[in-house]
Amino acid sequence: MAAGDANNTEDDAEFMNIYEIAKKAGVSIATVSRVINNRPNVKPETREKVEAVLKEYKYTPNAIARSLVKKATSTIGVLTSDVRDSYYASAIYTIEQKFREYGYNVILCNTGLEVQNKREYMKIMLQKKVDGIILVGSVFREKSDNRHIYDAALHVPLVMLNGSLDGNNIFSIVCDDETGIYKAVELLYSRGHREMVYLYDVDSFSGMAKIRGFERGMKDMGLTLNSGSIIKVSPGIMGGYEGVEILDRKGIRYTAVLTSEDIIAAGVLNKLKETGKEVPRDVAVIGYNNSQVSLCTAPELSTVDNKVEKMAVGAVRILYDVLEGKDVQPKMMVTPDLVVRGSC
Repeated sequence: MAAGDANNTEDDAEFMNIYEIAKKAGVSIATVSRVINNRPNVKPETREKVEAVLKEYKYTPNAIARSLVKKATSTIGVLTSDVRDSYYASAIYTIEQKFREYGYNVILCNTGLEVQNKREYMKIMLQKKVDGIILVGSVFREKSDNRHIYDAALHVPLVMLNGSLDGNNIFSIVCDDETGIYKAVELLYSRGHREMVYLYDVDSFSGMAKIRGFERGMKDMGLTLNSGSIIKVSPGIMGGYEGVEILDRKGIRYTAVLTSEDIIAAGVLNKLKETGKEVPRDVAVIGYNNSQVSLCTAPELSTVDNKVEKMAVGAVRILYDVLEGKDVQPKMMVTPDLVVRGSC
């Protein structure tokens, strides 16, 4: 190595931060923190690898400690697919307010559902030198290729709200959506319903968990599942109209309708009224999210409260603790509750 190259290495080391050290060592920043603070729960070979990188770049424990608490930009990147969605809007509002209490600013991007747009916005966040990223919604976990998430986690800690991936520097807080729908099936069964159908709109991480909950609930209650029991519909209120039309057109018998979103359930209620069916006498309806929509229907909508604000606060706390160099569990689970109102 030429003298000039050696000088450049020393200069680069002066400006390296904990994220870059973690990237060089191929570990999470939490692992780097544990090594420099001589904490347990680090494999000997991992500890040696991290210590070798620290030695190579002439970092001292004090220098690393300063990099842990020094905020490069005091900015957090938040990505969501559609801020108009009430679920996402509630989460984002809570995230922004909590981070302001910690002295951080928040940059928000609406990515839509296209994978390429998600990747581009992720790059923009990294170019803005954000200190960490929160992905709001299960739609950010792709079915096959999640390289852009893994790549981003090499540079900054990343928290998935209601989504999950295994990987270094990736953390998640999720609602147990499978249990949420299962509880709804149990409730309807206890009230005498034996012919239930489930309407959903997206095949996301959360969406598939809800389907599993419906299938498991029907099986455990000894009820029949057939091709008409689970129907995919369009997003939004028109999805509810569409679902009822499909059920009636195909002659599918049902006394209860469960939906993946409150807004779909609102459409179901409106369409049932058009067809002359009374809720809950003729058909019971249960939504999901416990959004403001559930209080604006007639009758008021029974729903599953997936604790969006609790998850948002949890996501903030996870990311903040990681940035502070604290030990953080990679995954947290929130248990949903049933909210029973007039529609069932």
